[in-house]
Amino acid sequence: MSGSSSAALMHQDVGGCLDAALPGRGLPRTSLERRLVLLKPHLADLATAAESGALPLLSIVSERDDVTAAAAALARLSEGGDTLVFFGTGGSSLGGQTLAQLAGWNIPGSASASQLRRPRTRFYDNFDPDTLERALASMDLARARFVVTSKSGTTVETLTQAVAAMAAVRAAGHGAHLDRHFLFVTEPDRPGVRNGLRALAGEFAIPVLDHHTGIGGRYSVLSNVGLLPAMARGLDPLAIRDGARSVVEAMIAARDPADVPAAVGAATTVGLAEDCGVHVLVMMPYADRLGRFGHWYVQLWAESLGKGGKGTTPLAALGPLDQHSQLQLFMDGPPEHMLTILRVAPRGRGTIVDADLARRGGLEALAGRPCGDLVAAQGEAIAEALREAGRPVRTIDIPRLDERSMGALLMHFMLETILAARLMGIDPFDQPGVELAKRLTRDRLGRSN
Repeated sequence: MSGSSSAALMHQDVGGCLDAALPGRGLPRTSLERRLVLLKPHLADLATAAESGALPLLSIVSERDDVTAAAAALARLSEGGDTLVFFGTGGSSLGGQTLAQLAGWNIPGSASASQLRRPRTRFYDNFDPDTLERALASMDLARARFVVTSKSGTTVETLTQAVAAMAAVRAAGHGAHLDRHFLFVTEPDRPGVRNGLRALAGEFAIPVLDHHTGIGGRYSVLSNVGLLPAMARGLDPLAIRDGARSVVEAMIAARDPADVPAAVGAATTVGLAEDCGVHVLVMMPYADRLGRFGHWYVQLWAESLGKGGKGTTPLAALGPLDQHSQLQLFMDGPPEHMLTILRVAPRGRGTIVDADLARRGGLEALAGRPCGDLVAAQGEAIAEALREAGRPVRTIDIPRLDERSMGALLMHFMLETILAARLMGIDPFDQPGVELAKRLTRDRLGRSN
């Protein structure tokens, strides 16, 4: 069974997860079809929510005004800057990193000439006091610019980063111009709730963009939270949203859950977990520009579905690299892994392998061929090898990796996550375990004063 988003931006095939391909180990087709029937009313609810605006992460794909405001704020912030620093954690950072990497961020040697003319982009999403101290000490603070993102405005790690950076800029003699060095993204004030970022912004006249109140951090990649880093790297934010919108529109138009790739993916992953004991989901793209996407997916799936004793464990891998580190476990370890292989049509691309040197080095098969032919062969071979080993594998092929296909990919997995939650009977939008840890951290800080 397979499915395609509109305009053929991506194509999913779950055949390698079914019992026809994996006798005795795969998901019976009847189990898949039963779960697809269960998803029919949930798809209808999502379609209604998308059209009415009741679920903003679906309707935001058609909005434009917030993109215009974000672009203007970013342009103002970037004036005179050579380094653009993003502070935020979890969903406030991983979506932005995913989109920035599409443009080549954090991939050595991949920056184009136009990228090199832009301010350097840095993300600090894991709070480490040594890293923060060294980072601030190494920057030319006169030319450093900071985007600080926290939905609530109370995330203690992000607030600490913001305060430390503000203090460093003041100590460097630029305290009178904090409004030129900083941009905050956070919710509007709510009665009875103190928003630390809003308070700092008000006191020092720092510009603020509103974080959408109806979109949680891990679902915020298509809002200004994710699109600011994308624009910083020269990507087209409207094309990203257009790709996402094509997936939403295809879901609304579908007559049958089997025609909705996200529904097929959700029914397959939940079915494998509940019926076949497959509890580890490996996301393995075969492209450096999708490396951070794997980590974005891990947070989305884990934080949305790991509740009440339910959920499955997501794991990020990267091909071909992890063929040489993790694949042995996936192929020959406990039969509890399902792999999703993302392939980006590398055949015919890349440097031509020198024929003479290839023959001398024993690479006759690649002599005179593009390097991309090797990655294409690996992406095809691993799916075949997993099936032969009796391990479930899903493939997603992306003919062209660009803003539109990335938007489609992101929306696909947000929908798949929501639908998987519906099958499990849990809320995909809350995070009670995370909130408990935040509260206990604040309690301990208070007791240590």
